[in-house]
Amino acid sequence: MDKVLRAISDRLHIARWHIVAALLMVYDAAAVSFSSFFALWIRFDCRYSMIPPEYLKPLYGFMPILIVCTIAVFWLFRLYRCIWQYAGFPELVRITLGCLAVIVLHIAGITLLYHRMPLSYYFGGSILMFMLVLASRFSYRVYLSLRRRMSRTDQSAGRVMLIGAGSAGQLILHDMARSGDISDRPCCIIDDNPNKWGRFLDGVPIVGGRDDILKNVEKYSINKIYFAIPSADAKTRRDILSICSETGCALKNLPGFYQFVNDEICVSEMRDVALEDLLGRDPIEVNTEEICASLAGKVILVTGGGGSIGSELCRQIAGHSPARLVIFDIYENNAYEIQQELRHETPDVDLVVEIGSVRDSRRIEQIFAKYRPDIVYHAAAHKHVPLMEGSPCEAIKNNVFGTYKTAYAAMRYGCGRFVLVSTDKAVNPTNIMGASKRICEMIIQLFDRKLRTHREDELPVLCAHEDAAQICACRPAVCGGVPENRGVHTEFVAVRFGNVLGSNGSVVPLFKKMIAKGGPVEVTHRDIIRYFMTIPEAVSLILQAGAYAKGGEIFVLDMGEPMKIDTLARNLIKLSGYKPDEDIKIIYTGLRPGEKLYEEKLMAEEGLSTTANHLIHIAKPIDFDADELLEKLPALMEAAYNNAEDIRELTREIVSTYHPEGENTAVFQTD
Repeated sequence: MDKVLRAISDRLHIARWHIVAALLMVYDAAAVSFSSFFALWIRFDCRYSMIPPEYLKPLYGFMPILIVCTIAVFWLFRLYRCIWQYAGFPELVRITLGCLAVIVLHIAGITLLYHRMPLSYYFGGSILMFMLVLASRFSYRVYLSLRRRMSRTDQSAGRVMLIGAGSAGQLILHDMARSGDISDRPCCIIDDNPNKWGRFLDGVPIVGGRDDILKNVEKYSINKIYFAIPSADAKTRRDILSICSETGCALKNLPGFYQFVNDEICVSEMRDVALEDLLGRDPIEVNTEEICASLAGKVILVTGGGGSIGSELCRQIAGHSPARLVIFDIYENNAYEIQQELRHETPDVDLVVEIGSVRDSRRIEQIFAKYRPDIVYHAAAHKHVPLMEGSPCEAIKNNVFGTYKTAYAAMRYGCGRFVLVSTDKAVNPTNIMGASKRICEMIIQLFDRKLRTHREDELPVLCAHEDAAQICACRPAVCGGVPENRGVHTEFVAVRFGNVLGSNGSVVPLFKKMIAKGGPVEVTHRDIIRYFMTIPEAVSLILQAGAYAKGGEIFVLDMGEPMKIDTLARNLIKLSGYKPDEDIKIIYTGLRPGEKLYEEKLMAEEGLSTTANHLIHIAKPIDFDADELLEKLPALMEAAYNNAEDIRELTREIVSTYHPEGENTAVFQTD
């Protein structure tokens, strides 16, 4: 039929819907004529000869008038301009109102112009006309539905289990029914409400709760699962999706809740279930107005701006109207990539990219003198634990003294705020990377103390010249470093958080590569756990914490519940469509140098105070001797630049909680 209509439309150069409308007019004329005659014929025992002439004459005489009135009324009710393939309740209302109007005109017209007809004529004819008109409009949709159902019997068709028998689930079923996509068939529904079990939603059986997922996947040969509970909290979502991931089925997740509120849900917009859906933590919410107010119109410098955290910082900062965004990184490829991305996505931002190292005090001095940043986000650091264990002096050079030099330049040139990106590995560190980041936090607190007591002139200039043995640790006047801070008090703060999914050095990209190669997936220890957060979430909280800064704080981000790396690996394997230990093997290789079973967010001596954002806390600073730290930093710097073998011992003299590998006797126990 479709091909015939298309051929006629092409031949006559008429829109296809005009041809359909003309055919419907002819049909309606025949339907109203037939229903009137049929009602009268039934009234007289289905014998035409028994119909009195006084009834036949009004029937034939009023019929042309009735046909014209019917077509006119239906036109006014737009019954010739609807797309009947997607007909629903609004179209049903229009048909009902249009038919009622025709019935009233029919009864009034034939009675007034001729005489009263039998009651069965009025009622029977009206009902039959309504049914015929309704059938003509919805028959095409019924035909498409039947064709889809027949096509879905094909074994290659997707067999879908829907999680959630609420309003969102019903919208998904409706969209699947009207979409014309015959590749997927809803076979059963899971819902935790026992009152719904054994009942049907749009003809699809509700077969039980979450505990029945596995057996019904097997019973109905399910190969796709749609999660359609937008109101579910993070723990419920994680628990149900974890069960679903055991099935090996393709998992789809409902879009954001705002789309559900606006009835914008459709199957095509459902996304694959991602690893972050299994973290069991509520979505991160930040106060964008506070962030925007703290960043808008400011010159902002991001060190390490090409890295995973740094580049996301640049993305989000660019969206808050800075006066200028300066990206500083040693690795030109990463810097180039984020530069090109931001030029395309945020062309109105005054973007500058500079190449250099935070270890180069002259280059840092040049950058601050040229751009005079109002805010610095210091993300430049060596972060890879095992690599730094093999090159401990590099961790000290880059992390500790890169931070010191950048912080000193920020103070010297009147930067309003300096935000250090720290890590939970700084808490009771067992590796040199974590210990170096703890010293970075101490440096931030050192600068804050000296500024608050107006003793910033006691802070030395630390620099290493071409001869690595020649270490300069002198007062500002010696190197011409007289502060030019214009009376601005720099707020030095640190933000501490755990692992981020997908960052450089994260286990997630590594596991994905192992899975893509067919395994095995290497996990260091069966019981090792880590805190996880997505990169955008972590960065949004860094920006929020920066807006709260008053100076000297160590902000601690709430990372939610920790996750076993073994569980993480198994979930990734399942989300990739494989079965752990069957399709993809998991092997345990042992803890790497400097690695511990668990990470802490706070030291035992630290306490927490809250902020306006319940996911951001402030750690009570651990007291340390600032003057002693100043005395030890030059010796630590000299040892690092001389690649001294005793660098760990010197580091431990500064960080008393640092227990290098082999000295840490604490063992993490699991239930």
